Amino acid sequence: MTHRVVVSPEARRLWLRITDRRIRQKIYERAEGLSRDPEAQGKGLGEELKGLRSLRAVGQRYRIVYRVARDAQVVEIVAVGIRREGSRDDVYLLAAKLIRQGLV
Repeated sequence: MTHRVVVSPEARRLWLRITDRRIRQKIYERAEGLSRDPEAQGKGLGEELKGLRSLRAVGQRYRIVYRVARDAQVVEIVAVGIRREGSRDDVYLLAAKLIRQGLV
């Protein structure tokens, strides 16, 4: 079953903040791979991010945070960025902030 992958405007903004084009391209390729069986990829998140999934994109550093709408067969990318535990730029903190603000 093939899903359609869409990128939220906020995720697109975060994506474009990544200055290295090669890394952006690798993230793009990994995101396109979510069109095939997205629930088998990545891991489910908890607490504030319950209902979202996270996928490692480039090595161990970058993450793609996404949600799957089974009924519509759509994968929505919510946030893209570096996993920096303890940093205010951590992708999970940014995703939680976007959810609290109602932007995704």
